[in-house]
Amino acid sequence: MQSAPDLCALLKDYFGFITFRAHQEEIIRSVLVGHDTFALLPTGGGKSLCYQLPAVARPGLTLVVSPLIALMKDQVDSLTASGILATFLNSSISPGEARNRVAKLFEGKYKLLYVAPERVMQSGFVNDLKQWSPTLIAIDEAHCISEWGHDFRPEYRQLVHLRKIFPQVPVLALTATATERVRADIIGQLQFKSPKVFVGSFNRPNLTYKILEKASAYDQLLEILKRRPKESGIVYCQSRKSSDSLATKLSEDGITALPYHAGMEAEDRGKNQEAFIRDDARVICATIAFGMGINKPNVRFVIHYDLPKNIEGYYQETGRAGRDGLPSDCILLFSAGDVVKIRRFIDEKPPQERDIAHQQLEQVVHFAESGECRRTALLRYFGETYPETNCKSCDNCLNPKQSYDGTVAAQKYLSCVFRVKEKSGHAMGMAHIAEILVGKNSEKIRRFGHDRLSTYGIGKDLPASAWSSIGRELIRLGYLRQVPEIMNAVELTAEGRAILKERKQIFLMARSSEKAAQKKIEDCDSMLFEELRVLRKQLADERSVPAYVIFSDVTLREIARKYPGDLGAFAQVSGVGERKLAEFGAIFIKTVSAYLKVHPRVQFDASAARIRRSNSGASARSG
Repeated sequence: MQSAPDLCALLKDYFGFITFRAHQEEIIRSVLVGHDTFALLPTGGGKSLCYQLPAVARPGLTLVVSPLIALMKDQVDSLTASGILATFLNSSISPGEARNRVAKLFEGKYKLLYVAPERVMQSGFVNDLKQWSPTLIAIDEAHCISEWGHDFRPEYRQLVHLRKIFPQVPVLALTATATERVRADIIGQLQFKSPKVFVGSFNRPNLTYKILEKASAYDQLLEILKRRPKESGIVYCQSRKSSDSLATKLSEDGITALPYHAGMEAEDRGKNQEAFIRDDARVICATIAFGMGINKPNVRFVIHYDLPKNIEGYYQETGRAGRDGLPSDCILLFSAGDVVKIRRFIDEKPPQERDIAHQQLEQVVHFAESGECRRTALLRYFGETYPETNCKSCDNCLNPKQSYDGTVAAQKYLSCVFRVKEKSGHAMGMAHIAEILVGKNSEKIRRFGHDRLSTYGIGKDLPASAWSSIGRELIRLGYLRQVPEIMNAVELTAEGRAILKERKQIFLMARSSEKAAQKKIEDCDSMLFEELRVLRKQLADERSVPAYVIFSDVTLREIARKYPGDLGAFAQVSGVGERKLAEFGAIFIKTVSAYLKVHPRVQFDASAARIRRSNSGASARSG
């Protein structure tokens, strides 16, 4: 077993870090002594290191099973840049290239081999694998093995046969999202023997969670993106059509956006993903149902344009933001109409699936409509207790919904719903109710005779959008229910009829705005950081790799904070290992030096979280 100093030396030499993240060292030690190990770490928690470092810590081949072809290439590129010999075998490479890589595997040239689960159990591959004698089998995205997981894949069930073929080889199962039920299922399906289990916190403190009421959704999206002109992000859509149309409209409005969904040709999908991870496209519009599997650490925002179907999917998708640990935003546009659409889709499923899907949807709706701290609610879902009363990084904590006496407004709305049903014999949509209340003179209102209702025009003191918000609050409170058969239609519940009759006092909640919860990252010299980003992009393009393979945003920000003036100082920057120091150190130091000749140094008072310009001039040396 490696001693602690040896592991720390490998961590710095190959990966450029001086400390492990939570649970990483314990997981690595468990693997190195031969234990079957289950590791649940949040997205961005450093799961990959848990098998990459053991791979360089001892002789032999580490087999990594991953369902994500694009992620294989990303990781191999990053490992190669760090001086670690790794490869992958999948359908994206030519038969000739595959034979070349297999030959090198027989020569023992590689430390890590990435493969998809479908390939693992092919007889020819198994025969080769026996000769390569793996010393560790790592199964990434292990929740795919469980029917209770949100992304079950039947081919994962075949992986248990690896236990019979390699009974003495330890297996490491890794996932970023799994309830207790799913964890137990993974361990059982893989037939782990006295496993060591490590469960990290699901908390992602650098993420800010926001739920916005969906109104003029495209305009909302465009406004959000324009406030983040240099940031990269993902917009999740419910349908392939929406993914395509959004990407087209955004491009027409000056934002480089591309679609990504399962209906595209594999080659086109690959090109779009490559453009996104190389920062040639700023936004990717992806379907909720299709896992992207990207390893892009500087995704600064994830926007759910449509409602996710379950909390686990939402958590995993938002988890693609801020993998580098820097502040990032997770924004969900929420509307009652989306809920009705998903319910109608669920109703077409078989009975057993339907019940589970409805339950999962109700959990999402409750999460979106609640005034509770978003972080507290998310962690509770995964069986974790958040110790603080205010997380200071979600909309409900940064800008709490204000409770107000909404009795009169609620009575008007409920009365209008009652009168409409009485007049027409059936429920009508929320938008129609709002238009009646504000007294809109529309053809539809005249056709149904709703301009003759006693509630027509009684809500002119508020805009139609405000009445829609009130309607949504009344649904949340249980006084109205949506009619699944009629899109977005509402009718009174028994509780609503009682409230209308008894005229009880009702308190409503006012919703927050997106602007109120936005964070800024101001921990470095922003002008130098931009120059370093340009240099990084140039170096990455020359090598045909994503920019983050050169250095992460975290590393660039530290350079733009510490101003390293020589190789010794540059080596102390987080993310700078021996290989990258030798290859990139001089050119980055030269850029910093040239910058300081014409710009004053910025000093940072960490305790006061303030930034001020130094008066020491451009000749100041880095400390």
